[in-house]
Parts: sequence; structure tokens; C-alpha cells
Amino acid sequence: MMVKLTAVCLVGLALLASFCDGQSWGGYQKPSVPQNPTKQKPAEPPQQKHTFEKELTWTYPSDPQPEPKVDVPFEQRYPVPAATVAVECREDTAHVEVKKDLFGIGQFIDPADLTLGTCAAVAEDTAAHVLIYESALHQCGSVLTSTDTSLVYTFTLNYSPKPLGSAPVVRTSQAAVIVECHYPRKHNVSSLPLDPLWVPFSAVKMAEEFLYFSLKLMTDDFLHERPSYQYFLGDLIRIEATVKQYFHVPLRVYVDNCVATLSPDSTSNPRYAFIDNHGCMLDGRITGSDSKFLARTVENKLQFQLEAFRFQGANSGLIYITCHLIATSASHAIDTEHRACSYTGGWKEASGADAVCGSCESSGFEVHVPTGVIPGTSAHGSGSHHGAGDAKIPGGGHPKDTTKKRPWRDVSQAEVLEWEGDVTLGPIPIEEKRVSETKN
Repeated sequence: MMVKLTAVCLVGLALLASFCDGQSWGGYQKPSVPQNPTKQKPAEPPQQKHTFEKELTWTYPSDPQPEPKVDVPFEQRYPVPAATVAVECREDTAHVEVKKDLFGIGQFIDPADLTLGTCAAVAEDTAAHVLIYESALHQCGSVLTSTDTSLVYTFTLNYSPKPLGSAPVVRTSQAAVIVECHYPRKHNVSSLPLDPLWVPFSAVKMAEEFLYFSLKLMTDDFLHERPSYQYFLGDLIRIEATVKQYFHVPLRVYVDNCVATLSPDSTSNPRYAFIDNHGCMLDGRITGSDSKFLARTVENKLQFQLEAFRFQGANSGLIYITCHLIATSASHAIDTEHRACSYTGGWKEASGADAVCGSCESSGFEVHVPTGVIPGTSAHGSGSHHGAGDAKIPGGGHPKDTTKKRPWRDVSQAEVLEWEGDVTLGPIPIEEKRVSETKN
């Protein structure tokens, strides 16, 4: 039975195969199967470059570049001391006129902020913008001093600005201007109707005795007066002392001593005597600075330089310099009381007479003080007006005062005629130099 079923199945399969072959005869061919079939990717359409009708002009912005530096015609302008105060010394009054633009900066001051001593202005010239002050010689807080030949009335113009409105600011700073009136203690008196046709001998002698001492801030080459009083720490303050001799025989000027203070009063504290002991430049010896006298080239002039400083612990950067000047005949030999000595590896004299500088070392100072300047011990007379210092010494020539405590002198030598006067220079602002910040 199983054999029959198997035979039937074989016959059926044979018939089915015959039917499939018959179908291929009708035009259908069975595709051949490759030995190793691979997968084919569909064909991609050809790419074309896209173009624009107009060319694009926009681009990404470039990085910012520094602007080129342009040479600008600029010159730093520094303030120049303004000549805005004038004084007329009358017979018994002092007449002072002050421009309302006191500092010369185009900024008018409030008249209530400026007083002559304790007195306010008595009038105002509105057209010229000038304040007028008048005072009797012994009023308004004046100070009377005298020399052998002169009576000196000293007034102080005090400027103390108030804040502007409700704002806590000011556009100007406080200032004090010294005003002096000099009157000769001895002079000729004559009746007005009498007008002699000759010049009296005494008047001629008085004219010959007129002397002017002055101190001026100079440029670095000492050729011109320095227009700015502003200095910074480390700068060299170059000063020239001069005596104008007029009809005198040739004179030689000396800086006997100099003291620096915070106010025009040379007796105030703190003070620093940087020249002392009859012409010894102690600052260079004490602090090791470059302060020194320069070699003398003209007898009636003496030049020196002082390294700028500020007083330790003082908020104000202003200093005043008061010097006691002495003039003698140029024929008089340089000695231990008339000299200009500097310490530059040893004591040297400005005219080459180094032997007279030996006693400078006995001034009782301490060398290499690490805390700025030290208080000086010298105190001298009143100063002159604000700005380049000068002192008029009418009839200033007088024999040496034997009552002064000077070293003894050989009586066999001729007496030395000398003239002397005190001159104040200032105020001189000294500012600190800034140190730039470093960031890491």
C-alpha cells in the first residue's frame, strides 16, 4: 500500500513539472539567480551648481582694528603764577588792589572769601573786576618789624573759599599772599615850597645803598625763570639767589641759611633747615640727596638745587622756603662765615675754596635719616610777597653788628661791610608720583 502511494506522488510531481515547463514555452523565462548576489543602490539624479542672478556682496564683519594714532598739535600747559595783587604804600595807609580773577584762571572769587588780615574789601571796581582794600598801617592784623634802616608793615591776604552752593566742592584752593610796605627809618625832610636845584649828598649816598635780594625758581639750564611752581617728589628745585647792586662796588652774594616750612612764617613748625652754619648745604649730607650749590660763575648770583620733598605726616604738599642772604664786597676773601659748601663725596666750595668748608661737619646733624625730613633749628625773619621772592633793603648797607654771636675775628684785619636780608619763596606745591597698578 505504501509503495502505491509513493508511486502516485511521484507521478503527480512529474505532471506538475511538465506543466511548469509548458508555461516557459509560452515566452516566460525564469531569471537566472547569480552565484553571489549583491545589493544595488538606486541611481541618484545628477547634481547641478546653484547660481544667483546677482553676485552677493555681504560678508562677515572683520575683527575690530585699533585706530591709527594721529599726531595732534598739543602742548601741556602748566599754571603760571598770576600777578593779580598790587599794593601802594602811602604815607599812613596801605592801599591794596586784587583782581577778582585771583588765580588767573577765568574764575572770579567771592569777595567775602578774601580778606586783608581781618578786614574786608572797602570798595569794588565793577568795570575792572578789582577789589580794593585799605588799611591803616597798624590795623587789620598787620605785623610791624624793623631793621637797622627800615620799618616793615606786613599784611596777609587770606583767601578761604566756601563750597559752591549745596555742592561740597570748590574750584580754587586756599591761598595766603604776603604784602609788605617798607618805610625808611631815616630820610630827608624838606618844606614843599623849597625845591633845591642840586641833589643833596645824603640823597646820593642813600641811592648808592639800595640793594635788592631775590630768589627765583629757574629752568633746568638756569637760563630762564621757571614759569611753573609745580614739582613732584624726585624733581630738583633749581633756585637762583641774586643781589642787585646798582651803584655799589662789585658784590658777592651768599646764602647764609635756608629753612623750609608749611607756612610763610619761617618760625613755624615743622621746619627744615637744609642750609645752615653759614652756607653749608646740609640736605645732601643728611639725606644723601643731590642737593648742592653749583659752581659760581657770577659774583652777584649764586645757584643751587634742592631735591623736592614733603614733610612727613603733613597733608599739605605746599612748602615755603625762606633764605637769609648776605652780600659782601667781591674783593673780600671767602671764609668760614661767607661760603657756599656742598657735600659731594666731601665738602666742596662753589668758588673752589674748599678749605673753608671743614667746619660744616660740626653742625650737629645725623646722617641718613630714614623718615623724610627732620625739623631744622634755624628761625629767620619775615618773608616777602607771594611768588619769586625778593627783598628790598633800602639803606641796607651797614657794618657788621658786633653784638651778633659770631666767631671771634682778628682785630688786625679790616672790618668787613656786609648787607643782609630775608627772602621767602612760595608757596611751592610738591605732589607725589603715582605708581601704576599691576594686575596678574
